[in-house]
Amino acid sequence: MNVQSLDRAFTALADPGRRAMVERLSRGPANVKHLAELGRMRLPSALKHLRVLEDGGLVVSQKAGRTRTYSMAPGAFDAIRAWVRQREAAMNDAFDRLEKVIEADEANEPRP
Repeated sequence: MNVQSLDRAFTALADPGRRAMVERLSRGPANVKHLAELGRMRLPSALKHLRVLEDGGLVVSQKAGRTRTYSMAPGAFDAIRAWVRQREAAMNDAFDRLEKVIEADEANEPRP
């Protein structure tokens, strides 16, 4: 897992406007104008946000004539999903070790 790409993905998702764009694009492709209207922003601002999402590996764009259309990148959340799974596995291992320590301690306690 590339730490820099993971950082860019989390940075891209840190902004509520960009998350709204991701939510919209998860339902299907949309052009820049539609995404700008969704966030009530001007086209240059929308393009800056979309560039951050693209740099984060979350969206891809395609230009046909004068229209640029964005869609979710294949495997957009793979790096994030892998990172979360690693954290969950480490946390579960820690709880399993704690459970064994508690069980061993209870087994060694005298009963009243």
